This record gives sequence, C-alpha cells and structure tokens, in this order.
Amino acid sequence: MITRPRLRARSWTVFQSALGCLLLLVAACSSGSRQEAPSDRPSLPAAPGERAAARPRIVALGDSLTAGLGLSGDDAYPAVLQRMIDKAGYRFEVTNAGVSGDTTAGGLRRLDWALDGDVRILILALGANDGLRGLPVAEMKRNLAEIIERARKRGVGVLLCGMEMPRNLGAAYWEPFHRAFTELARQHRVALVPFLLEKVAGNPALNQGDGIHPNAEGAKLLADTIWPALEPMLKDAANR
Repeated sequence: MITRPRLRARSWTVFQSALGCLLLLVAACSSGSRQEAPSDRPSLPAAPGERAAARPRIVALGDSLTAGLGLSGDDAYPAVLQRMIDKAGYRFEVTNAGVSGDTTAGGLRRLDWALDGDVRILILALGANDGLRGLPVAEMKRNLAEIIERARKRGVGVLLCGMEMPRNLGAAYWEPFHRAFTELARQHRVALVPFLLEKVAGNPALNQGDGIHPNAEGAKLLADTIWPALEPMLKDAANR
C-alpha cells in the first residue's frame, strides 16, 4: 500500500523553510540564462575488476542527493546501499549515476548510457530540481514516465523515489507535484518510496549546513528508507 510521508510539524516546517531558501537561490542563479547540470555523463569510479564484471548492476539515477553532494563517495546513499546489499548476501553492483543539479530532462538524456550493460534495477530519484526551478509538473511526469517505460523495455525493474516541495510555491503547483510520484507509481505499476527524505527532512543533526542535503548519518537513513522497497526487488532480480 502506498502511504503519504509523515513528518513532525516542526521538522516539516524547518525543511520547507530550508527548501524555500534554496528555491530563491536557484531562481536568482537562473535569472540570466538557464543552465542544465554541469555534465550529463558523470565520471563514475570503476569498481574492482572481477567484482564489477561478475555482478549485474543496480543504477541509482538522480541528482545531488544521489551524487552525495558534500560527502565522500563512500558516504553517499548508493555506497551505503552497496554495503547493505553485500551484508544481505546479494550479488549486485551499485552504480552511482547521480549528477548534482540534474533535472528529469537531464536524466532522460543520459538514460541509455546509464543503463548500458547488465542492469537489473533502476533507482529513479529525480524531480527535486524540476520543482526548485518551477518547471511544469506535467513535463516532469512525462520525463519520468519515459524513463520508466524505456527502462522496463530493457527488462529493468524500477524503484521510483518521490520528493516534496514547500507549500509556499502555492497550491496550484504544490498539489500536483505532491501527487505526481504516487500517480506515476500506480499508472506504471512500479515500486515507490513516497518521500526520499522522509527520515531526515528538517533535522539539523542529519543535514549539512544548507538544511537540504543529508550528512553522512542522514545518507544512511536515505538508504534505510529505500531498503524496504528495494529488497523485494533484489530477491526477484536474483532469481532471474
């Protein structure tokens, strides 16, 4: 069953305030000319030879939350998921395909490259930057839907990670954004994490100074949030 994220009122207010400040900063930086992510093809570290070659891959396609902005590579949530997968005895290699500043359009452009090879699962964590830039929700949904459809045509299972925007964007924007991820998951029958930041949003002890990007402890909780939806997919993929 798909449930809405539950946050304590104070934490939710703090998160919305921080996100609102980031929204203003993005708007100011974008006022002159619109820029996409610095690179559509991130430089990913090569995994150890035999291990990488022997294991099918899980790709985390996302933005700065996935890339681990402000963190070491070992602290970003895809690396934490790798350790959880190894501990649970599954033989998959996690690829961090996160690009800071990326939108759903950017993710769609680099999808074929990201899914090259033996990929079994796609963790799709995009949409936050679409919201921060005020891009149309319908456009975001079309991009995410195409990513989902193209991944599934390749036989790749998709885990969609939802995001939230501050209510001060206005009901005309906030409400369709809030519904978008649940609607996509139902329409395309894919697994859903309703709110990727559910366990860390608004908690200063779990976030960096900007109040938005998780610190190392917060990144562990992002992995914990993803794990209950991911593990059943691992079991299924292991049997294919």
